[in-house]
Amino acid sequence: MRMSLSNASNPVKVLLLIGVLISPWLFSQAVIFVIASDQEIESMPICESNSGNCAHLGGGENYRINNSLPTQIDINSSQAWVIISNYIEDNNGKILIENGNGINYYVHFVEKTSFWNFPDDVVIQISGNDEGCVIEIHSESRLGWGDLGINPERINKIHELLV
Repeated sequence: MRMSLSNASNPVKVLLLIGVLISPWLFSQAVIFVIASDQEIESMPICESNSGNCAHLGGGENYRINNSLPTQIDINSSQAWVIISNYIEDNNGKILIENGNGINYYVHFVEKTSFWNFPDDVVIQISGNDEGCVIEIHSESRLGWGDLGINPERINKIHELLV
């Protein structure tokens, strides 16, 4: 026995409408999950010269970041590490690699964009020295050719927390 849509009750129609509206989002989430799987980044990457989905601060490789941002900061590396750890936790980051010896730290984590949940790889290196520490930060979207300014914005936010 088949029931036509015109004979369906209002709650059934509402559920069908909701299903139709969210199905593209669900499909995109499945595609993102399959084609953008996690891969560990074991050393500091750099941005390609024409990349629109990457930003980098430090290491002589600033890309899409204000060159006046200092990479030498006036807190010790352990304090910087606590700030970074809190940032990762506050932003629901997923840590893929974490190394530290009390003076130097390296972390690769994944932060997802709101709504679409596009994964962005963030790599931070902290090197302790007599004046405090030197930071290097890399943020890159895994998918697409642009990031709507999210990666430079993320680096600026992390930098502000550290200085």
